[in-house]
Amino acid sequence: MKPYLLGILFFLVFLILSVTNGAVDIPFSEIVTIILSTLGEGDQFTQASAPSIAIINQIRLPHTILIALTGAALAGSGASFQGLFRNPLADPYLIGVASGAGLGAVSAMTLRWPEDLLGYYLIPTGAFLGALLTIWIVYRLARVGRIVPLTTLILAGVAIGSFASALTSLMMFRADNQIYRALSFLLGGSTLSGWNPVLVALSYLIPGLILLSLLGHKLNILQFGEDQAKSMGLDVERAKTTVLITATLTTAVAVAFSGVIGFIGLIVPHIIRITWGPDYRHLIPLSILYGAGALLIADLLSRVLLAPQSIPVGIITALAGTPFFLWILRRAKSEVFW
Repeated sequence: MKPYLLGILFFLVFLILSVTNGAVDIPFSEIVTIILSTLGEGDQFTQASAPSIAIINQIRLPHTILIALTGAALAGSGASFQGLFRNPLADPYLIGVASGAGLGAVSAMTLRWPEDLLGYYLIPTGAFLGALLTIWIVYRLARVGRIVPLTTLILAGVAIGSFASALTSLMMFRADNQIYRALSFLLGGSTLSGWNPVLVALSYLIPGLILLSLLGHKLNILQFGEDQAKSMGLDVERAKTTVLITATLTTAVAVAFSGVIGFIGLIVPHIIRITWGPDYRHLIPLSILYGAGALLIADLLSRVLLAPQSIPVGIITALAGTPFFLWILRRAKSEVFW
């Protein structure tokens, strides 16, 4: 229980800091007053200024919740991909999932930027369809008979992911009037605001994250190798497909609403594995919990470092994640050498 209690505390601390800090600092007591009044626990709006009410209810609180959901989705998907590929360097971007999702989302954006609830559903739908199409093409290229070798799957994913990224850049080049928003999206800086994207993201991510957590036992069995897993009674191809589709969905929704944010799906599961072990029954839920807090830290830094200007959060995660990735790579090389 200790890792979960620490994770909840970690998440709550940075959730509060994210809501209370920004270009405009709002005292915590005033935020509590606004939230309680919004929930109908008291009529105390008179104690808070109108601008503070608007900032908390319409901007800061939904943004914070959306960022937390994104971090949870990316970290949970990253842990699942690492278990699927039996590789601690795997993440949601390994087989082109994020690139395909970005292509689908940008394609939907060129048709209609979200202005109502239907528009908000269009973006994640486009992202999921783009990611799913990417996975289907990668699977078709990598499949040998009835088997999908993981090495071939990764190589095909890298190639198709690069192709999808090139198509995305081409679409941005053609969409002159939306290039700033598309560029901000690809750097991990969502321009969406309000509660509609939060409600839509919840409808996709909650079932996806629950299912990923329930797949922990199957991922544990897959760590013994596919042949051994089959001898233990696991339908390997079905398990791999289920993990792949579910992790793809959660990644696509995260990309659709918060842009392309790297390294969270790599760093958080790796730290959890080093600290509390490789049991995926706990690794995935803990990655979800700590991933939400980790992305809240990055988002908070993106909003306060150059306030009142905001930095795309993808830049922050890349600056922090690249040295960590190099450390993981050096550590892996040392273990192989010795």
